[in-house]
Amino acid sequence: METSTEERFAFLAEWYDPSAALLRRYQLLFYPKDGSVEMFDVKNQRTFLRRTKYDELHQEDLFVGNRVNVFSRQLDLIGYGDQYTGNKLGSKKERTLAMIKPDAVNKMGDILQMINDANLILTKAKMTKLTWKQAADFYTEHQTKSFFNNLVQFMTSGPVVAMELMGDEAVSVWRRILGPTDSGVARKEAPPSLRAQFGTDGTRNAGHGSDSLASAARELEFFFPSTAGHGPANTANCTDCACCVIKPHAISEGKLSSLLYSQFNMDRANAEEFLEVYKGVVTEYPNMVAELCSGPCMVLEIRATDAPKTFREFCGPADPEIARHLRPDSLRALYGKTKVQNAVHCTDLPEDGILEVHTY
Repeated sequence: METSTEERFAFLAEWYDPSAALLRRYQLLFYPKDGSVEMFDVKNQRTFLRRTKYDELHQEDLFVGNRVNVFSRQLDLIGYGDQYTGNKLGSKKERTLAMIKPDAVNKMGDILQMINDANLILTKAKMTKLTWKQAADFYTEHQTKSFFNNLVQFMTSGPVVAMELMGDEAVSVWRRILGPTDSGVARKEAPPSLRAQFGTDGTRNAGHGSDSLASAARELEFFFPSTAGHGPANTANCTDCACCVIKPHAISEGKLSSLLYSQFNMDRANAEEFLEVYKGVVTEYPNMVAELCSGPCMVLEIRATDAPKTFREFCGPADPEIARHLRPDSLRALYGKTKVQNAVHCTDLPEDGILEVHTY
């Protein structure tokens, strides 16, 4: 028997209804005791979904700014529905900028694993090559310091990976992962830290992290503008390439360390268009669309001679069961679960590589 004291969390959620071209608003209720959900239509003041058990939604998915899937509907969580939910789930949530510097880009898999292990959520990511002006603007507070020119020169010497991380006290957690600014000091005082493992000195120190919430807001706006523009361009050059999309299930299961150029959420209309070539060809098409827009994806441009063919072989057969028999070391054999949740999408035809990378 239900009691009035049972814990529940309430959120305001928006869903774009493509058939009516309307933004619909709901109150989403989540009951952690049994993992059930309930939805109310705010405008019409009526129950939209009766309380139903839903195993695909977890308490850690519930924070303002996230996009969640509830029975194939993509809901954007735009606010807390009551003070209890805000106090319980929202008080410690922060966003911070994390940057992998040029000397540690080849350690990206290890760094993503450290982020995952610290229960931080990667919400945006972009690989970019900073110009001198962009690097100088980013580090403008160091302009009068003796190391400024060396720092800017180093930051423009190769690609960097900018990331938005979200989680409880994300600013201090990420800075703790980084360790002391000087990599030599980090090796003495914090041997497991990122800078101790991958840095060289005080400038070539593998990573950057915002030092306060105010800095985080400014630095995130620099790389991921909320208003006009796109910030520094990504590193895709769209020649001799294949497109790889790491699927939402592989990201949520923490499989990134084994596999950048940007991370994003795909809406249903774009997913349908991207996978249109499979419509009417494979019976899994509707489920493939649902998987691709069920959470954040990460897309990579793979560059190599004959990239589509080479990378397709590296991914293995589309069915992970077949892959485990025929290509046991392939990505899908190692990380795929089903024909739909098969870890990665890869370009099938050489002429599609550039088109697919352009899509992102």
